[in-house]
Amino acid sequence: MSADLVELVTSLARRSRTAALVLATAPTVAKDAALDKLAALIDASHFELLGANQQDLLSPEAQALTQAGRDRLELNASRLRHLAESVRAVIALPDPVGDVLEDFTRPNGLRIRKLRVPIGVIGIIYESRPNVTIDCAALCLKSGNACILRGGKECFHTNTALAALISQALAATGLPVDAVQLVPTTDRTALTTLLKLNTLIHCLIPRGGESLIRFVAENSTIPVIKHYKGVCFVYVDAAADLAMAETITLNAKVQRPSACNAAEQLLVHRSVAENFLPSVSRRLRANNVELRCDAASAAILARHGLAHTSATAADYTAEFLDYIIAVRVVDSLVEAIATINRDSSNHSDAIVTADEPAARRFLAEIDSATVYWNASTRFSDGFEFGFGAEIGISTDRLHARGPMGLRELCSHKFVIEGTGQIRA
Repeated sequence: MSADLVELVTSLARRSRTAALVLATAPTVAKDAALDKLAALIDASHFELLGANQQDLLSPEAQALTQAGRDRLELNASRLRHLAESVRAVIALPDPVGDVLEDFTRPNGLRIRKLRVPIGVIGIIYESRPNVTIDCAALCLKSGNACILRGGKECFHTNTALAALISQALAATGLPVDAVQLVPTTDRTALTTLLKLNTLIHCLIPRGGESLIRFVAENSTIPVIKHYKGVCFVYVDAAADLAMAETITLNAKVQRPSACNAAEQLLVHRSVAENFLPSVSRRLRANNVELRCDAASAAILARHGLAHTSATAADYTAEFLDYIIAVRVVDSLVEAIATINRDSSNHSDAIVTADEPAARRFLAEIDSATVYWNASTRFSDGFEFGFGAEIGISTDRLHARGPMGLRELCSHKFVIEGTGQIRA
């Protein structure tokens, strides 16, 4: 292990900790000014950013990515406009720092307040997602946290270009430039060093494939907020509006198959399967979706001459991130709930039904971070939830779950005011 590299990363973390202490008390107006400057710089830098992104797309590392990975890596003018828009959306959100969560006075006269405060220094470890550089920087800055960004080799040039804009914005508005730092190397030693700096970094959030997230979780001495994969279900109930169910299924699967909130699994109640499956299958096949079917759904599609393949056991718990969906027929709502709780990744699951009691039972009993009634799973997203952006989607239970915005990037502290009280 290179001693120089260890010292480089350790020094970076020390500077982040110093910056975090300054940022924790920075006024909202200063943080918003930096974000406004960042959005303007993104708008003015399309040529440079797309050039850096093209460098990455032509690299051997990018060539080795899956289609889903390349889709996440690629920037275009529309995605850059969305990045700037997401920064401006964060500006529009209320600053969570200093919110009073509780305020009470004890019988002895002590006034105790519970205040929302930044976590401190947050490390973000990610792959193939240049939007993470901006989304995480914006959210951490607004919530008073310093952040350390460690992107993948396949996205190094894009991340470097984006990080330079963040540094410009911080410098131009008088905030510490070290509040957002990109690890300037993709050497593995930098990552393994980062994972052990538990006295300087307070939280890690990995964004990427399951192997990356497991590596971080298993090797870190720092608390990790994670989700390993998104195995998301759409369940079409006996009382579903079938036209609505088709539209939701199609959107959940094909609107962006590479996203972790895309539907990978389709459950259909037996009483509507004969009517629903041929129609939805035609629309899915028209969008180049491969259907991997259980025996019951395969028999229905075969009677209608519709292409499909037989599912394997592994398909029923798979995150395809591609134009593939596994299809099963179930006999009841109870079976659907049991199937989802057994086979999903507890990320995002939906029911389509006009039966309110069935929907309420589904929403209550499905043990996932986000549950939907008559809506696409693709809404599991910080921007769509009104958070401006998201730092990630957690399927953990401590301390955050689901899309994480500004409030989820805060902890709390107790502030106690007395008049000379001492404990007997």
